[in-house]
Amino acid sequence: MEYSFPHYLQSKITVDDRALNKDVFHVLKANLPPAPFSVTEIGAGTGTMLMRLIEWGLLTNTDYLALDEMDENIAYAVEWIPEWAESAGLRAERIAENKIRLQDQTRDIRITLERADVFDFIKRNPPKSDLLIVHAVLDLFPLPESLQKLFLLTKSLAWLTINFDGMTTFEPTIDIALDGLIERLYHESMDTRPTGGDSRTGRHLFSHLESVDVKILAAGASDWVVHSINGKYIADEKYFLYFILHFFEESLTGQKGLDANTFADWLSKRRAQIERGELVFIAHQMDFLVKV
Repeated sequence: MEYSFPHYLQSKITVDDRALNKDVFHVLKANLPPAPFSVTEIGAGTGTMLMRLIEWGLLTNTDYLALDEMDENIAYAVEWIPEWAESAGLRAERIAENKIRLQDQTRDIRITLERADVFDFIKRNPPKSDLLIVHAVLDLFPLPESLQKLFLLTKSLAWLTINFDGMTTFEPTIDIALDGLIERLYHESMDTRPTGGDSRTGRHLFSHLESVDVKILAAGASDWVVHSINGKYIADEKYFLYFILHFFEESLTGQKGLDANTFADWLSKRRAQIERGELVFIAHQMDFLVKV
């Protein structure tokens, strides 16, 4: 199988749609200023959060800055966002190389897509947005020291979503001891990344946010739960599951304490479960809305 990170981001749209905590989202809607307002999203990927927030009615008259450090994500977003918008009944106009304007009778959304490392971007002292979105990437950063830098991007609100919180589960069980070992080693690989990261970011954010003196307006679980219905996975979630196993393979191949042949056999059995529509995947995560 060919593994493409933009394809993975697209494949998890429906997974994230279900997972995002709706109570936290409703508090976000209640606290946003009247339109027009501005949004900065870091780690914006292919633009799937932008799409979701348009579909969910959050964005009507908005300047939206989408930052990502991967060229392939920005290149994909530049092509995909206008295609999606046209299918959703919006006029899409490319007003510059990485600038897109989406309009209809009630909506006017001005999008800037920029490839940048977020901390290099912050050093440029950019204008603050009304809302900062950090979606499914905060658990990759060194915390709490990154928070104060990130919060320089917002005038007030920050929506911190899909923060991993220490539980990964595959069902059905292959071997209780082996499954437990692989889960533990995978979490340890998150905790020992040279760039930072924490496999229990979700729960630790309560104290981290307190340490940087921000107010938590809402918090709640945002678990990924993927399973088949009548033996078939919805949308592109079969690819999503294959990519999750790819993450495990990349992280744990050659890992001390894990026999290579045993791990290869485990991966093979898990992939066979996907093909049969048997595999269930659950990951525990948390969402936060904070006022800076």
